[in-house]
Amino acid sequence: MSQDQLVIAGKAYASRLLVGTGKYRDFAQTAEALDASGAEIVTVAIRRVNLGQNADEPNLLDFLPKNRYTLLPNTAGCYSADDAVRTLRLARELLDDHRLVKLEVLGDPHTLFPNVRETLKAAEVLVKEGFDVMVYTSDDPIVARELADIGCCAIMPLASLIGSGMGILNPWNLKLIIEEAKVPVLVDAGVGTASDAAIAMELGCDGILMNTAIAAADDPVLMARAMKLAVEAGRAAYRAGRMPKRFYSATPSSPSEGVISARK
Repeated sequence: MSQDQLVIAGKAYASRLLVGTGKYRDFAQTAEALDASGAEIVTVAIRRVNLGQNADEPNLLDFLPKNRYTLLPNTAGCYSADDAVRTLRLARELLDDHRLVKLEVLGDPHTLFPNVRETLKAAEVLVKEGFDVMVYTSDDPIVARELADIGCCAIMPLASLIGSGMGILNPWNLKLIIEEAKVPVLVDAGVGTASDAAIAMELGCDGILMNTAIAAADDPVLMARAMKLAVEAGRAAYRAGRMPKRFYSATPSSPSEGVISARK
């Protein structure tokens, strides 16, 4: 197994692609796309997906092998710190004292931009209660630093708005966050296609979480496979180190020494 692994809250993962479970046609398609993605961490919206709280509805957990995936309960749909904390306490009960969670506190239903004040408040409470908090936030480097200082185990800045598919709109802020990071940095939101994922990884992100980019594709299973390859390629390119950019280069790619010149 490769030694270049993603480590979250002390646990190592071979895949750096995290995938959501919403917006698919049905749970069967969800399971097929997750399999194609190679993801090991899958996120579930406690307020929107049945994990056993509704006995008369299909249970997502029946489609996800427990020995294959690490579940990442999230607080999608929460607009206050209190709602988010309450939701993750419920997740802990439903999932037998599960501690790894994804915190997101939204600012408004139109843009789904994070409310960083409420996010910071919720993070403080959850960390004190022993949760391992992966946190969705803006691409503000100062806020990212504060969340890491609180004790969050991963910082997850947006690349662009949730569900927008606009890709990385501000790579410079992401670079600032990555360069200062004490914990893993994963892009969360805005990735639209495989090239976006590759660029995020080439910037030095430790991983990517996505949902809509896969679920809303014409062929979600094929897109999941494409995203898997893009994340792997982007990570490899980052580790390899790209050549410097130049306006032009007078240096040929092949050496000229020893080349026989044609006689005039």
